Amino acid sequence: MVSGSDSILRVGELAAELGTKKAMVVTDKGIVAAGHVAIALESLQKQNIETVVFDGAHENPTTKDVDAGMEIARSFEPDLLIGLGGGSSMDCAKGVNFVYSCGGQMQDYWGVGKATKPMLPMIAIPTTAGTGSEMQSFALISDAETHVKMACGDKKASCRIAILDPKLTVTQPEAVTALTGIDAISHAVETWVTKKRNPVSLLYSREAWKLLATNFSTVLQQPDNVEARAAMQLGAAWAGLAIENSMLGASHALANPLTATYDTAHGQAVGLMLPHVVRFNGEQFDPWYRELLLSTAGVDGMPDPASGARGLADFLTSLVETAKLATQLSGCGVEKEKLPQLAEGAAKQWTGTFNPRDVDQESLLSVYESAW
Repeated sequence: MVSGSDSILRVGELAAELGTKKAMVVTDKGIVAAGHVAIALESLQKQNIETVVFDGAHENPTTKDVDAGMEIARSFEPDLLIGLGGGSSMDCAKGVNFVYSCGGQMQDYWGVGKATKPMLPMIAIPTTAGTGSEMQSFALISDAETHVKMACGDKKASCRIAILDPKLTVTQPEAVTALTGIDAISHAVETWVTKKRNPVSLLYSREAWKLLATNFSTVLQQPDNVEARAAMQLGAAWAGLAIENSMLGASHALANPLTATYDTAHGQAVGLMLPHVVRFNGEQFDPWYRELLLSTAGVDGMPDPASGARGLADFLTSLVETAKLATQLSGCGVEKEKLPQLAEGAAKQWTGTFNPRDVDQESLLSVYESAW
């Protein structure tokens, strides 16, 4: 991990250290327009590294995005991939890497440990403080036909280098800051209580929570505050490492069908569902939530640890409101009669299996109903 303002200027130097001759940058058109790609290309060219740009990554990347990137990769034959942008760009870069390095199609890598050959080294340069994808070995790619979001994970897909330059996050629209920030916070909260929680994951979850929960409102109110931006970016990275060590829970299981069915932005979906899941889990695991709140005890505006799951859920709802996002499913256009169908989809999500309190279609439906 390389962090600090203007650290993107080091991408050429760092790529050269990996012996790179030809680098392919995977990004989106908005990142190109913001000027970030040009900065990276100049740094790479100073090291005499031949480059090509694929700017076709979209939000919630699909197999079509990966296929389009593959066409460029096949003709260019890179020896390094650079994911520059939000989680979508980084996930798309990983997706291209799976198929380019190992053959077949993206669906072949749905699951864990499906890579059959060594993969190209990757550098991740996040321009948001959200997914923490730069620190993870998973790519989330949706099937373009079925719209199912596939989690494709393999340790070979881990990035070699993550460059955290907070200045890159200043250019993102307010809505993106809000959505990605809520997503990162959900990662800190969910990883704290999973069935796979362990001393390493708890370390990252706690540090992520301390950075994210105390700086989120600041970056919304003071978008040019680079110090707060840096804290959010580092918090998102720590939360990504927490996911790598403990996975997620029911909030993400409930959020994914909302995105697939209603095209609800992921940050909106998970932010809306998270307080309800915290209350649901709190009926059995309230002491764990109290322990998390102890790490921010005494900080202005943070919940009293004694309030436990209830206080945490109320605080999370207030953050969603501050972010100008909906706090009820009805506000997102979700029809009540569709809730059983959504619950059926949520029950099939892998992340739900790691929730500390066992969930099934019936219990997930009850959580949806509480959020409607």
